[in-house]
Amino acid sequence: MIKDTKMPWFKEGKFGLFIHWGLYSLLGGVYKGETTRGVAEWIMDTLQIPVSEYEKLAEEFNPVNFDADEIVRKAKEWGMKYVVFTSKHHEGFAMYDSKVSDYNVVKATPCHRDILKELQNACEKYDMKLGLYYSQAQDWHEPNGLAAGRDNSHKDYQYYLDHKVKPQLKELLTNYGKIALIWFDTPLSTTKEQSCELFDTIKSIQPDCIVSGRIGNDLGEYMTTSDNFLPRLSYEGDWELPATLNDTWGYKIEDENFKNPDEVIRLLLKVVSRGGNYLLNIGPDGTGAVPKGSLDVLNEVGKYVKENGEGIFKTKAMPYYPYELDWAELTRKEYKLYVHVLKKREYIELPNIANHSVSARVLKNDRALEPQNTLNCEGTPTIVIHLPKDMWKETNYCVEISLQEEDLEFLSL
Repeated sequence: MIKDTKMPWFKEGKFGLFIHWGLYSLLGGVYKGETTRGVAEWIMDTLQIPVSEYEKLAEEFNPVNFDADEIVRKAKEWGMKYVVFTSKHHEGFAMYDSKVSDYNVVKATPCHRDILKELQNACEKYDMKLGLYYSQAQDWHEPNGLAAGRDNSHKDYQYYLDHKVKPQLKELLTNYGKIALIWFDTPLSTTKEQSCELFDTIKSIQPDCIVSGRIGNDLGEYMTTSDNFLPRLSYEGDWELPATLNDTWGYKIEDENFKNPDEVIRLLLKVVSRGGNYLLNIGPDGTGAVPKGSLDVLNEVGKYVKENGEGIFKTKAMPYYPYELDWAELTRKEYKLYVHVLKKREYIELPNIANHSVSARVLKNDRALEPQNTLNCEGTPTIVIHLPKDMWKETNYCVEISLQEEDLEFLSL
């Protein structure tokens, strides 16, 4: 089934910010001297921390360095179009003022701050779409919440859905303005009927709120790939790739394995060229501060996005191009082909293109270039642009080629 959100903002948005933040951020992946294997936000389950011990973390949660306004302002600066925040992760702790459960950031912590309300206000201020991650199946704090890889046969999962999940979804969709999407996760043994109940709950309150693919049972309105997995080819319909900057979602003290900015730029362009959205994560620490490694990468990526946004936003999926370009990625719109040049080049050469080029320019400075419609030595129609000598050592820029034809067409080999 081809997924269709029917929402232009999602189809055109291309780049979003994921924020994983909760009590797990206080531990930073370490509990009683033991470092958890894998991702940090699963530490309660991975190290089997008893509920009675884990919930005491709430008494220490006082995020003096969290600044919702600054984070959303930076996301805007990085060129992102939407924010998705973990309102409740698998640990079961609500990062908003819930009346359904006192296990939340306002009632159970010394800070008494409604973090979600702060993010809502910041998103409205900077005209940023706000989406909410909500763990619908896994809840390690609730007796009837599920846990992946554990025996859940004795649990009354429907009771948990009726008495916590649906009431909390109603709170989120009623008390925090216009919610752009609900980002579900790990549906596990959720039945189709139960997924339908959640879907209908959302749509009954906010009909325009998009439901993510991980609601389960093929009921989501867009396809969510597996974490950090990029489709090999263009994917028909609406889809999104959730991705990390290092090896974890929640803050982990020992994880400094941040991607190179050039790697993230190329990944973003690959996602966009294949018709998807790139939802890139940060994991603030227990004080609410965003790790420097994340900021350093995103500042560089954001510079590219802001300079070359015309070749990223509102673009369409590329048809299959028979060549792998190690020096570039391609994106497109009607009458436009965008060549994102990521390595040093003296010229741009694009064989097997049936279209006729009309003009070309460098996006970041509107510098005009001269495209040539020619045949290469194999007799194949080719677009060639000889770059000015002063550009030969440049990297990470985008050239827009205007085409005579509306649709892009490649010749088969």
